[in-house]
Amino acid sequence: MYKKNLIFALSLIVLTGVCLSQDIRKPIWAGKFYEGRPEVLEKQIDSMLKMSESPGHTTRGLQALIVPHAGYPYSGPVAAYAYSLVQGADYDTAVIIGTSHRYGFRGCSIYLQGGYETPLGITKIDEELAKKLSKASGYGYIPQAHKEEHSIEVQIPFLQKSLPGVKIVPVIMGIPSKKTIFRLADAMVEILPGKKVLVIASTDMSHFLSKKEANTLDSETIGLIRASDTATLIEKIEKRENIMCGGGGVVSALLYSGESESPRVEILHYADSSAAGGPPDQVVGYLSAAVYSTPPSTKFSLTADEKGELLNLARSAVNRFVRNNEVITYEPQSPVLLSRKGAFVTLKKKQLLRGCIGYIEPVAPLYKTVIQAAIYAASQDMRFKPVSDLELKDLDIEISVLTLPQKINDPDVITVGKHGLIISQGDKKGLLLPQVPIEQKWARKTFLQQTCLKAGLPEDAWKSGADIFIFEAIVF
Repeated sequence: MYKKNLIFALSLIVLTGVCLSQDIRKPIWAGKFYEGRPEVLEKQIDSMLKMSESPGHTTRGLQALIVPHAGYPYSGPVAAYAYSLVQGADYDTAVIIGTSHRYGFRGCSIYLQGGYETPLGITKIDEELAKKLSKASGYGYIPQAHKEEHSIEVQIPFLQKSLPGVKIVPVIMGIPSKKTIFRLADAMVEILPGKKVLVIASTDMSHFLSKKEANTLDSETIGLIRASDTATLIEKIEKRENIMCGGGGVVSALLYSGESESPRVEILHYADSSAAGGPPDQVVGYLSAAVYSTPPSTKFSLTADEKGELLNLARSAVNRFVRNNEVITYEPQSPVLLSRKGAFVTLKKKQLLRGCIGYIEPVAPLYKTVIQAAIYAASQDMRFKPVSDLELKDLDIEISVLTLPQKINDPDVITVGKHGLIISQGDKKGLLLPQVPIEQKWARKTFLQQTCLKAGLPEDAWKSGADIFIFEAIVF
């Protein structure tokens, strides 16, 4: 054990030394993935940008780009569709989310200072924004992650030509997981709004399938991206399915862009490596897409019929699961129920709580969230025994559809009856729905204290370092 601890300590010393010397990252892949001679590289990029201009698209509301990262002869013409869209646009910084191909680690690594060099010059790090993103996400700098990684580097020459003078925040995601994806997305939601920042998700599509297989699989993945079906994408990514090598960054970009509503995704271009002369029996897919925020013109609402449909769906889901241990399949009548929303399902028996479980994050279409939350409320709430068949006729069901939580610094903005609360510190988190303080006749201070206790924190943690989030809910 002493030997292991000593090795770990020495590793920390080495890593700390490298972190302190972080500065200009030299080009590793110039002359390999892309042209190393500056005058030739410049002409090649200019040519690709000109051939891929898309005058029908706009940068208004543009939040993110999805761009491939293979060698320029293969993916460069596809990448150019994304970069021609933003050519000359007014951005101060690009947050580039790459993926680690050569060094295995969990979480993300953020390049915090200095710059990235290519044959076209040095692009500086936005050190202030990088520091804020690091603090908000909890991710620091891991030297090995950036040392030989190409998924960031190959984007820089395109940026230098399309957005000269823009600064960058390079982020490399390690082994992708739901926790990492959301943690990065939440940090971007916290610090990027109001700034002139473009997020770039660097990814290739499926790898080394036949052309027919690759095009079919990539078409399915593109459909999930277009629909912003982040729940399905995360499931496939965590199972290591061959859909994208940088899929974690893509989902983080989608979640960031759809902060309050599902984003709008425009597919700019798709091709595979066979178009550049690669073997047709082992192709790699390439996608360029633009991700736009949904205009906040209309507040999300549900009609009486839509509320009734969800309540019937929750009851059917509970009945089927309790009686037959089956999960129902369902096609919603209203397209509004396809919107990604967080939701909780509360079960009561003779006005007493019988189960309550839900999802804070909008990771799935609303109707799917209600099905899963209803089943879990009946079977997985650890405070109660699973609901029995004999109890079904006595259950009342309440659904709360949530807005996206917003972090606050001033507890005085909390309105009892309007806002739900989330209080978190470290790995502890507690949530209470907006209707709870009304039912319990709590004032604001008691509401804050009880949410802290729900999180397993001292009741005054809201005063001393815990994060406070508010949200609203449609309750029916």
